[in-house]
Amino acid sequence: MKSMHLRLSAIITGALVLGACTFVPVTGEGEQVRVATAVEVQRCEHLGATIVTIRERIGFVRRPPEKLAEEAEATARNSAAVDWNANAIVPRAPLEGGRQVFDVYRC
Repeated sequence: MKSMHLRLSAIITGALVLGACTFVPVTGEGEQVRVATAVEVQRCEHLGATIVTIRERIGFVRRPPEKLAEEAEATARNSAAVDWNANAIVPRAPLEGGRQVFDVYRC
């Protein structure tokens, strides 16, 4: 019985630690893409949009909103650099339901 409690504690602790992690690093190419505001990109070329989907839960553990936002931004920056050869992104709206849309620009 004691071993089962220890195992369950280890699983819960592991899930909580993983839930706090950001799994998507910004790549070297993504580092060249900045997160801008709509005003900052008024004179830039609008290339399109990228849609980012992020897992809100790992198992039964809900991930912290700030980590989700970091991961969505990193994914969008990486995508904008590789897929669009862009150097700026602008979020259209906040992350909702694990999904966020970013407009992609070349300035």
